[in-house]
Amino acid sequence: MKVVVCVKQIPDPNTPGQLDPSTHYLKRDGVEVVLDPGDEFGVEAGLQLVEKHGGEVTVVSMGPERGLDAVRKALAMGAHKGVLITDDQLRGSDALTTARVLAAAIGREGFDVVIAATESTDGYTGVVPQAIAELLDVPAVTFATSLEYDGSLLHVRRQTEAGHDLVEAPLPAVVSVTAGVNEPRYPSLKGIMGAKTKPMDRFNLVDLGLEGAGAASAGETIVAVAAAPQRAAGEIVKDEGDAAKRIADFLAAKKVI
Repeated sequence: MKVVVCVKQIPDPNTPGQLDPSTHYLKRDGVEVVLDPGDEFGVEAGLQLVEKHGGEVTVVSMGPERGLDAVRKALAMGAHKGVLITDDQLRGSDALTTARVLAAAIGREGFDVVIAATESTDGYTGVVPQAIAELLDVPAVTFATSLEYDGSLLHVRRQTEAGHDLVEAPLPAVVSVTAGVNEPRYPSLKGIMGAKTKPMDRFNLVDLGLEGAGAASAGETIVAVAAAPQRAAGEIVKDEGDAAKRIADFLAAKKVI
């Protein structure tokens, strides 16, 4: 089984994020960066699949050269090969461009299963895995809380607002996993040392046969960023015999009831 896991390097979510006032992009230079915590669940899911069924895990990432650190952490966890797509033209890419680039690299590698987080911690678009599936013309199964393979079909427990769905999908397929789908393993010292010797490919847009990517071709543009208004002071209701009615009227006015 050939499993491809999409990973991303992001500014450490435990530190306050800052926006560049001129571009409105998240500042990434000069800040602590880490492998997106949500992607660790995807790496672990991929490793568990190949441990049961054989094969290898390839991690694919799009980003600047320093994104290599995120790929190497996934390799240290046990992935077999890394792919980093880096190109100055990709700065400012929107979700669709990101999906196009990742899909081109994944298609070049070949795959049985593509695993991704439901959404990135710094972007929160939540559409890249489904776009990748569409571009690769394979089924997409989203919000997976567990996944198993019986030799012919993937069996996925999918989280919904009403509970869970049990979904079956043939291979190849794209699966997005939720946080908590498993317990990601910690890289061992042996894994950390061995990560530096594992195969690593680097591609740019020309290598992938892509043109017109990045901010120049993005379908969306950030034109302004403003601070969220501070929360207004609440209303205190003193019970003078009509508190219940006043509260009910307040909730009705807010269309809560």
